[in-house]
Amino acid sequence: MSPPDRLVAEEISKSLGGRGIGCGIIVLESTGSTNEFLRQMLTPELPEGFVVFAEHQSAGRGQRGNRWASAAHLGLWFSVLLRPAIPPAASASLTNWAAQAIRTTIQSRTGLEATIKPPNDVFVGDRKVAGVLAETKAGAGVAFDAVVGIGVNVNQAAEDFSLELRSRAGSLAMALGQQVNRTDFAVALLSQLERTREFGVNFPHQPSPSIPDKSAAKFPTV
Repeated sequence: MSPPDRLVAEEISKSLGGRGIGCGIIVLESTGSTNEFLRQMLTPELPEGFVVFAEHQSAGRGQRGNRWASAAHLGLWFSVLLRPAIPPAASASLTNWAAQAIRTTIQSRTGLEATIKPPNDVFVGDRKVAGVLAETKAGAGVAFDAVVGIGVNVNQAAEDFSLELRSRAGSLAMALGQQVNRTDFAVALLSQLERTREFGVNFPHQPSPSIPDKSAAKFPTV
């Protein structure tokens, strides 16, 4: 049996340049939910753009409290801290922004055609491959913290899903017929989120110029 494909925070950080989304990254072996873990970490000093990955979630969540299956070492399960310059009432735009970034990254890195099923699901064909859960916490005045959780099914085979999910859940590897490098895809997705965040969630500053746009290239499969 081959060793598990592991995410390494230092490798991801080095590829991102240490600024913007991904300015700080930790990778947990397991947690209940990356959204909840990051919410528990919140302090004024924690930088915007901080990212928590988990190799496995035991209590991953989707919209309306639905459980998200998070198989160990086969997908990307992570949460991003944002402090957006938008009214709290407009926070639903965060979900659309993240879903658009996922769709763009899937298409540019794999060549697969991805579609968004509002408000938060991303499909390849008739199978769900990714989802978004944005949660907010009020701050002083109109300021608020937003934790945007993202789950992407990357390298699962059909048998990695429960019987309940097997007919409608999918992964990038299932659609491609080969495995995808999770680290490369994570870097691509975080980079896409950074490049588009001003346009998607009306941030007051420009995306970091230190993150290269390699959208014309596809990352290798493994």
